[in-house]
Amino acid sequence: MNKKFKVELLEEVNEFLDALNEKARDKIIYNLRKAQIVNDNELFKKLNDNVWEFRTLHNKTKYRLFAFWDKTDKTQTVVISTHGIEKKTVKDTEKGN
Repeated sequence: MNKKFKVELLEEVNEFLDALNEKARDKIIYNLRKAQIVNDNELFKKLNDNVWEFRTLHNKTKYRLFAFWDKTDKTQTVVISTHGIEKKTVKDTEKGN
């Protein structure tokens, strides 16, 4: 399969991933690779003019890896992920549903 872009992870992202449990880390890496092949806003979403995020939901926890397009080299498209966060999802009962 053809990848639409290359992904580079900064040390902060590697440290974030290393601190996660194996299943969460594996799913994030799977989604990151999948986002390189398919266009899916659930996996890779534009937040503003410069910031994008790789998105993963695993066991009711949302994981985000923030990323930027590297536009310096015109021969290869590169997305650089700078850091990651996790946040708990809101349960349906807490949404007022």
